[in-house]
Amino acid sequence: MKLKAVFTAAALVFASATGAFAAYDGPKLNFRVAHTTPPGNHITLAFEKFKELVEEKSDGKIKVQVFPNAILGSDRVLMESAQRGTIEMAVSSTPNMASFSPYYQVFDLPYITSAKYQQNFYKAIDNGPLADYMKKISNEIGLEPIMWAEYGYRHFVSVKPMKGVADLAGIKMRTTDSPIEIEVAKVLKMNPTPVAWGETYTALQQKTIDGEGNTFPHLYGAKHHEVLKYAITSAHNYSMQVMMANKKWWDSLDPKAQAVIKEAVVGALDYQRNVLYPKNEAEARQGFIDAGIQITDLTDEQLAELRKLVQPVWDKFLPQLPADLVKLVQDTQK
Repeated sequence: MKLKAVFTAAALVFASATGAFAAYDGPKLNFRVAHTTPPGNHITLAFEKFKELVEEKSDGKIKVQVFPNAILGSDRVLMESAQRGTIEMAVSSTPNMASFSPYYQVFDLPYITSAKYQQNFYKAIDNGPLADYMKKISNEIGLEPIMWAEYGYRHFVSVKPMKGVADLAGIKMRTTDSPIEIEVAKVLKMNPTPVAWGETYTALQQKTIDGEGNTFPHLYGAKHHEVLKYAITSAHNYSMQVMMANKKWWDSLDPKAQAVIKEAVVGALDYQRNVLYPKNEAEARQGFIDAGIQITDLTDEQLAELRKLVQPVWDKFLPQLPADLVKLVQDTQK
């Protein structure tokens, strides 16, 4: 009996340490998540990890159905579906969220963030005052931010030769609906052409546009390297893929279900940001090179020139954005 008691005590310690007694005892649940990212992309894999963790942490009582690669529509269409409640969760790049709230444009301001202070930014957007601010903005339009997935820094790519800043002039550049992104193209003397992401590959083929600004992993995963020829590492814009839930649906969930989903988000983001994203970025760049795309890494001087050229964008849009929101983002860059 004494030996059995020892084993029982040891089992209790082990269970406590591993969380084995924290089994999910909430209600069963099924929900859908839709996004536009192509197969193999670090964003796609992050949402797959999210699904895996939700189902694992709920002992299979919560099921997640993921619709990738714009199967159910563009960013805007998906987010409108989430607002209406016809889908529980949808994902959009932050530039495309400008159609729903102009305050999302704060992330579109060129060079407002940098990779140097990325960890500071993550802390603020996940759980800090910046997260609280964006939650309030999103709630006002019927949405609840669930996961701020990494998207990355956008670079200019084109079918026309580009070696430096001056070569951007005259390029028919695909943009999102973001007014700031459109203005950036204008001040750099490009011809901005808003095109839905799902139509961009065809637009490049048909020469409706000459180029676009996007991350290497996103472009490579969508096979845009098949039609592109040049790239410059402008890193002019940072964005995220924000997963939003219909607010009424989210508020109706059992707190235990919400807790499982939040725990899964933490695990999925850690995996994406620290493992998937760096690996995918390196693989996509090498894929560009292997495909014959000429990549020009801009010098510090060229990047400084770009920052100076896009200053009028700040001058135009800063008065339209809440000063406290802009400061919250800028505070992460130190």
